Amino acid sequence: MKKEFWLIIILGIIIVVLGAIALWPAGRVLAPQNSAEGIQIFSPEVNEEVFSPLKITGVVNGGGWAGFEGQVGTAELLDDKGVQLGSAVLTATTDWTNSPVNFETYLNFQSDADKTGALVFHNENPSGLSDKNKEYVLPVKIKISSGEIMKIKVYFNNNQMDPEVSCNKVFAVGRDIPKIEAVGSAALWQLLFGPTQEEKNAGFYTSINQGVTLKGLAIDKNGTATADFDSQLENGVGGSCKVSAIRAQITQTLKQFPTIKNVVISIDGRTEDILQP
Repeated sequence: MKKEFWLIIILGIIIVVLGAIALWPAGRVLAPQNSAEGIQIFSPEVNEEVFSPLKITGVVNGGGWAGFEGQVGTAELLDDKGVQLGSAVLTATTDWTNSPVNFETYLNFQSDADKTGALVFHNENPSGLSDKNKEYVLPVKIKISSGEIMKIKVYFNNNQMDPEVSCNKVFAVGRDIPKIEAVGSAALWQLLFGPTQEEKNAGFYTSINQGVTLKGLAIDKNGTATADFDSQLENGVGGSCKVSAIRAQITQTLKQFPTIKNVVISIDGRTEDILQP
């Protein structure tokens, strides 16, 4: 009798399981999540359609993912054949020394067709040890680019061109980006990313803190551009030379555009008592 009872129980469980499988929609799979151990992506979403320039935001919080010298790693966009379409540094937008660390970046890319692909995130690994490398893959749908490229300039200090360091003397480097309407904001983001390694080798450097976020750019009918940044722009900044250099970098980067005659710099909406020597 006891044996028959357990046979009935087991048979009931099998029937329930088979019934659940029959009711589960064909081909249905669980959607991947926007996070893995130590990293979470706020935007874009899994399988979201992405256009250039692509804004990427997220947070890292341990598990081998952390901030180092103002950044938390890199992201590269790969198409369905594994070809890299673009890459960007993940810039910390909160204190990179204290976990969790928020980050954001803009990734420019060119795609000749609509296709599937993936954002591949790599952690910041100052040790250089391969066993410390972390990777996270986020599937996306890549949209075709317009194909039009525009050239802009960003301005940095240069200790080879200006060995005496005259503070407000800055020099242009060229950047190619996909053609967009918000070109002033795009130029400022390129400025905030800082010089490339090749540019650093040529003596270029930035006086702007790493991790600064552009909160907005407004241009009025008189040609005055107001660029608003977060408080990281003035964090730890001291000395009239560095302040002059920061202002020169931002001002000259914006004044390359003929519609901009004057530049106002603000921090969290404040224009008074900012960037004091």
